[in-house]
Amino acid sequence: MGNSQSKTVLYAAIRQDHRLHGMSGRALERKHGVTWRTVRKALDAQWPEPRKPQRRRETRLDPYMPLVDGMLRADLDAPPKQRHTAKRIFDRLLEEYGARDVSYGMVRAYVARRRQEVRREAGLGPAAVFVPQSHAPGAEAEVDFGDVHIVLAGEPTRAFLFSLRLSYSGKAVHRVFASCGQEAFFEGHVHAFRVLGGLPRGTIRYDNLKAAVQRVLGLTRARAENERWTAFRSHWGIDPLYCLPGIEGAHEKGGVEGQIGYFRRNHFVPVPQVASLAELNALVDAWDQADEARRIGLRTGTVGQYFAQEQPLLRGLPGEPFETGRWFTPRVDRYGQVSVRSNHYSVPVRLIGRQVRVLLHANDLAVYDGRAEVARHERLIGRGGSRLDLDHYLEALLRKPGAFPGSTPLEQARSAGRFTPVHDRWWEAARAAHGDAAGTRALIEVLLLARHMEHEHVVAGLAAAHRVGALTADAVALEARKAADTELGSLAPPAPRHPARAAGTNVTFLEDWRLSHLPPDTRPLPSVAPYDQLLVRRPAADRKEGP
Repeated sequence: MGNSQSKTVLYAAIRQDHRLHGMSGRALERKHGVTWRTVRKALDAQWPEPRKPQRRRETRLDPYMPLVDGMLRADLDAPPKQRHTAKRIFDRLLEEYGARDVSYGMVRAYVARRRQEVRREAGLGPAAVFVPQSHAPGAEAEVDFGDVHIVLAGEPTRAFLFSLRLSYSGKAVHRVFASCGQEAFFEGHVHAFRVLGGLPRGTIRYDNLKAAVQRVLGLTRARAENERWTAFRSHWGIDPLYCLPGIEGAHEKGGVEGQIGYFRRNHFVPVPQVASLAELNALVDAWDQADEARRIGLRTGTVGQYFAQEQPLLRGLPGEPFETGRWFTPRVDRYGQVSVRSNHYSVPVRLIGRQVRVLLHANDLAVYDGRAEVARHERLIGRGGSRLDLDHYLEALLRKPGAFPGSTPLEQARSAGRFTPVHDRWWEAARAAHGDAAGTRALIEVLLLARHMEHEHVVAGLAAAHRVGALTADAVALEARKAADTELGSLAPPAPRHPARAAGTNVTFLEDWRLSHLPPDTRPLPSVAPYDQLLVRRPAADRKEGP
């Protein structure tokens, strides 16, 4: 613990004893072994006074420092092999300036510190040297994240591009995620290994990502790893090599950093506009395949040709899968929602008050009640958002139709294109014909059809029913079935038995549909002739007279 930190703890202990136990100044001095001045400072201020900087002591070299600086500045324009060394500067100070009281050690220490400062003051910075490296096929790879900007469902969004690059061939596999958390880190690896058909036999280079590293243990490559990352790399047989922290390790995985820059400049310009991350990742897969035709630097072959040589040398994949998602067990609140990572997601309202299991992945999440999946959502980016599925609230809205028009699930369904203008027109006509409550209930019954039928077929049924004024859920269901049968190439339903209805409409009503599906009736028409015999009047002689 540093001196400043220990003094802060001492001040806090003194204030606590004074405030809670009412200890006097003299008692505080005796307990903590300090003087009255320290007690007074602790009671007056929360933070210790910063240590006063020590005044630099003058040395015998001070009068000659400007001369040494001038020699170092002159070296900036001199040939590299004809620049001053510390020994040459010391000799010149003795011969030309008579600096007899200056030692060589003093000059050497000053030159070692001052030479780099002079370069930086001139805007040159420290000299950088890059040594070419050779990589064996199938031996090494590099992994990193880079941020990209996209337009997701009409909204400018920042996403994260995962990249795994084989060092020998330069073959890279990319994946776009909503975050760069541990779920994305794991899923990016799994996707890359499956695309490559294996993984390197040697090391994979990483920087100090929080998804893998909990703590850097000094200026070495030793790391305190995240427990899930240790289990993941053990399952796949990954041998990690962590880059040095800070600027010293910035060059150690330059291949993947350059690859991310190339991929971003060539495929994310102009900014992609997509409806979902799944759509964008389909494009990314195609771009990865197309990039196999490019050449890197002065190589004689393409990336794909080098990868064809490298792929057989990769190590095989394990037979058992590894669950990359993270499990949560939230409780469903009274709004039919669960909270995961500071965002809210809807579930069927029948689960209100129950504890469910949530499997969170990088781009989506699934909700389970026991072993049954009850909901699936695309993962939200950021915090404090909500993603609500209108279908989850339909049973509650049947009982409370007045809450339907202003509901948040309805607004999100409109934004996502699931609640179309066709729905609105049919709903408005149904309310005008049956009243607000009954018309809204009819619409909710139509929305329930989407659990058993395709959304497009239901919309087609709504449009057909609205054209002829058929404002019941039964009529919409029949027209949706007709649209589905037409798409599948099946025969159209038989004509209705009521010609008057069929004359001005192409909509099949429920009664007609039921009659059309009955088997043909070959029985003769009934006759009432036997009953007519009872109507023949008997002769008067046969009638018995009454009293």
